[in-house]
Parts: sequence; structure tokens; C-alpha cells
Amino acid sequence: MTTSSTDAPKVTPEALEALRADMLRFATLQLRDSHLAEDMVQDTLITALAKAEQFAGRASVKTWVFAILRNNVIDAIKLRSRTVSAGDYAAEGESLDSAFDHLFKANEHWTPAARPTDWGDPEDALREQQFWAVFDACLTRLPENTARVFMMREFLELDSHEICTTLSISMSNCHVILHRARNGLRRCLEANWFSGEAPAC
Repeated sequence: MTTSSTDAPKVTPEALEALRADMLRFATLQLRDSHLAEDMVQDTLITALAKAEQFAGRASVKTWVFAILRNNVIDAIKLRSRTVSAGDYAAEGESLDSAFDHLFKANEHWTPAARPTDWGDPEDALREQQFWAVFDACLTRLPENTARVFMMREFLELDSHEICTTLSISMSNCHVILHRARNGLRRCLEANWFSGEAPAC
């Protein structure tokens, strides 16, 4: 069954304004700069309104608008990466590494005390909106450049080659950063969500 033109979602100022909060949250987490994030969101909203007639309705308005925002954020990251050296990523990684060294034996397996806890049914947790609030808080606790690499991979869905090219880092460095980021998020979520206690963040 096809959707008629009258039933297709429309790009209206009201529809876009309803997305602003989610857009700002996404851009701020990725860029770590509230002013730049606000500029990205505003530019995206202006672009979306200007190109409203190009929206074919094959996806939701939110999906279409976030695709525009994603491209704007990637451009901003590429521009910013010209002033961030690869050494900054390595330095962050080294400081984060020390926090994880004690978790593993020499053979890189978990020590008994550091073994991950039983997270239960992850599907149940993912359904709860508060989980994402805790996840966002954990993400903001990661070192800035570490979080940026993680979000480029998992949120912006760039492949490792694109990340390395954009940030001028090696493939091995990229993989190490992603590993550290996931470990950091795991520890934070275990402490603040999966422990069964009230979230601390």
C-alpha cells in the first residue's frame, strides 16, 4: 500500500521545532561545544526548511533532518580536527589506559574481581528512557577526543578508515581508542545503571 501525497509527513516549522531538543543533545554530545552545537542545529533547521520540497516522504522527517545534521557535524569535526594533533588522542588514551590496566591478567582475560557483572536482559534496559540519560552522562565523562572517536563510529556510522582520515590517526590507534571508550562506558553503566542502585550521574 503506497502513501498518498496528502498522507505523507510534511516538513513544517512546527515539526522541525519539535526535533530541536533531540538535535541539540546529539550535536552537543558529539561536538562538546554548546555554542557550536546550537549553530549546527540552527543551520540544519534552516537547510531543512529551504529544502522542504525535496523531502519525498520515503523516511520520517526526523530521519531526513538528522541526516542533514549528521553531515553538518561531520564537516565541523573535519574542520576542528585540523587543529587537534594525533598526539592528543594518544595522550588521552594513555591516561584512560591506566584506569583499565588492573582489570586484566597478563593474558588479557578479566581478573575475577573485575569480571563484568550480569547485566540481565539488555532489551528491558534499552526500553527505559532513563537508561539513555545515564548513557549520555557516561559518554560525557569520557575524555573529549575518546568520546568523539566513539561517536563517529557508533552514532555517525563512519567506518574506521573514514575516522582515521578525518582525525589523522592510525588504524591501530583508532581501534585502541574505541576499545577504551567501550570499556569506559561499560564500567560507568555497571556502576550507575546495571548495579540496581539509583543512577549517580
